Amino acid sequence: MNRSNKGANTNFIQMIEDILILAIVYFIERKAFEGVILDQTFPKCLALVVVFGVIYILANKEARIYNVTLFFYMDRFWRIITKSWLLASGITMGLMYIYNPDLSIRKFHLRYVFLSYIFICVNMVASRLLQMMFTTYKAPRAVYVGSFQEYEKFNYFLNKTSMRVEEVGYIIDKEMPEHKSFNVLGTLQDLEQVLRQYEVDQIYFVQHNDDNIAQIQEYIDICLEMGITVKVIMDVSYSHRMLRSDSFVSSVGTYPLITYHTIALNSYEQFVKRMMDLILGLIAIILLSPIMIITAIAVKCDSKGPALFKQTRVGQNGRQFEIFKFRSMCEDAEDKKEELMKQNEMDGFMFKIKDDPRVTRVGRFIRKTSIDELPQLFNVIKGDMSLVGTRPPTVDEVSKYKRGQWRRISIKPGITGLWQISGRNNIKDFDSVVELDLKYIDNWTLWSDIVILLKTVGVLFTKKGAY
Repeated sequence: MNRSNKGANTNFIQMIEDILILAIVYFIERKAFEGVILDQTFPKCLALVVVFGVIYILANKEARIYNVTLFFYMDRFWRIITKSWLLASGITMGLMYIYNPDLSIRKFHLRYVFLSYIFICVNMVASRLLQMMFTTYKAPRAVYVGSFQEYEKFNYFLNKTSMRVEEVGYIIDKEMPEHKSFNVLGTLQDLEQVLRQYEVDQIYFVQHNDDNIAQIQEYIDICLEMGITVKVIMDVSYSHRMLRSDSFVSSVGTYPLITYHTIALNSYEQFVKRMMDLILGLIAIILLSPIMIITAIAVKCDSKGPALFKQTRVGQNGRQFEIFKFRSMCEDAEDKKEELMKQNEMDGFMFKIKDDPRVTRVGRFIRKTSIDELPQLFNVIKGDMSLVGTRPPTVDEVSKYKRGQWRRISIKPGITGLWQISGRNNIKDFDSVVELDLKYIDNWTLWSDIVILLKTVGVLFTKKGAY
């Protein structure tokens, strides 16, 4: 398995904030110098700004200011950004001395340099305050394993960094105490049950040098089989024993941190994937809105019931959400499902019938053309789904999953994916669906998403496997 973890600890949001701040200062200066500098001279001003920005960002990155594990101390951050600013200012001033541009360009850049420093310092304070206010928004849900004292000590260090975690609770590695604390979720023997019940994304093992390495490895393997990211905090002298090809080492304060993962942790790629979802999702909604309006009217006119069908589905690591579709069946379709179970054409937990009697006239057309899936674009905008991912399962289906099948929900479900472009309903075996989903997870790249989206367009025109 080759999972990307390069840039896993990089705070790309903070990096983008700095780039935007530098760009905003440039446009403010450009507006201020209108009429003073000729339009054909502004590209030279922009060239100096670009050089300044590149040097500043690279200097900050070299100083690890964009590393989420770096402790936030105001004086430390101020010294780092000041050094980066001085370096960028010095080099661009030197370039001005060598090339000797017009006086107006020199004035522009001098004002830009000093104004950018003010904006950068203000942004440093403001971004930290915002981070503290929204520290758990969309943050990974984390569980801790170990003694409560070690858990509190590590949590103290963690809160000094930019690592965003929603604390779910902790699991003790011995017998449950007589008076259970409110956030004790269970013991290690209950690990799999806790992971299923609490929608866990990450689990932290607070490990000591005298602990049984083989014992903790057993629980690491359980987590990885289910697609849960594992972070082991342990004595540095023992850390080399636990390194594997699917792991990397970082640190939080004085704690060495070994991370095991089965999904891509590259924060840059995850950010780009989310931006693709938002931008392409919004464009699709705008372009396809006439079709959606006509479909909604047709569904309402064809049969009783609402135009939209809402159903609880299971998303990333067990999170439940309401999925949106155009209603393609009669209003009491769910009540009739039990009567039709004997006709199920799928082997496993999924339910599919080619000539389903519950499907309406309009429903048959919109299912064949996949128009019924269009409202899921709103699920993508909300963040419950992605454009490309694994097939979103039902609650009943997930309740029957074996441990290894749980890993297929370790990422966000998608409107399309390998299953949709590989035959869809022509694939009758549930294990084959799981195999395709895991193949997508294990080999995911941004380029693979683009390829799947392009192939999906072709599948829609051929109507392959749709009914």
